[in-house]
Amino acid sequence: MEPFSLSEGQFEIVYNSFSFAIAAMGASLLFFLLKRTELPVPYRGAVTLSALVVGIALYHYLRIFESWESAFTLVDGRYVMDGTFNEGYRYVDWLLTVPLLLAELVLVLRLSKGRTRSLITRLTIAAVLMIATGYPGEIADPDSFTRTFWGVVSTVPFVYILWVLFAELQSVIRTQPEESRPWFDGLRWLLLATWGVYPLAYLAPQVIDDAATAEVIRQVGYSVADVLAKPVFGLMILAIAFMKARRAGALEAQPDDVAALTDDDPRVGSIAG
Repeated sequence: MEPFSLSEGQFEIVYNSFSFAIAAMGASLLFFLLKRTELPVPYRGAVTLSALVVGIALYHYLRIFESWESAFTLVDGRYVMDGTFNEGYRYVDWLLTVPLLLAELVLVLRLSKGRTRSLITRLTIAAVLMIATGYPGEIADPDSFTRTFWGVVSTVPFVYILWVLFAELQSVIRTQPEESRPWFDGLRWLLLATWGVYPLAYLAPQVIDDAATAEVIRQVGYSVADVLAKPVFGLMILAIAFMKARRAGALEAQPDDVAALTDDDPRVGSIAG
């Protein structure tokens, strides 16, 4: 990455987007760990992966945040890049979390062991290839053939993943409980929408002449997409897990309208006791 300078506003936008991502990852990690204990054991796998995903992302965003701060020095009202911003943290994060995100979706479907193993294996290989081939282009010169070449190569496994999600899994989703089908559709479209941000951010340095503006758009775009693809995706996985566990009768019956009870309602004492 060639050195450049940012205005105070540009620097703060990226700084705050990293801070937002850290808060989102940390809060969702705690929430997933607490809520998974309310699920029966057979339904915890996907939620456990959700917690693992945001935990990994939390660690890497802390490193990204630290690297961003150390890469710039404030000089005469502008942040001058006089160090190295390590973009590798993002790719290590994606290399670990993208296969886990896909595994979450497969696990919450609760298919046969053989079908589950096959799907996770194929999707993991495709995800690793997508991330690994995208990194050489990420660190290449924005106007070079190398960046374009590796961008095209990484698109191939990306398209394969989309084919599995929207074609192969379509028949599987039809067999899921009726109330959960819209949620599975939502998961697939959320992945498509958020993953669609990544190639746009990847292309920003090639289509935007101003390096500072391109970098701000890239980092903020990556951060927002990560929050949607990890904590929000995990919340949807959690909702499906509770929905399916409840439908299977695996959750203990809860008192009706507990949240609406007043302190002087006689049922409160029995619930608390």
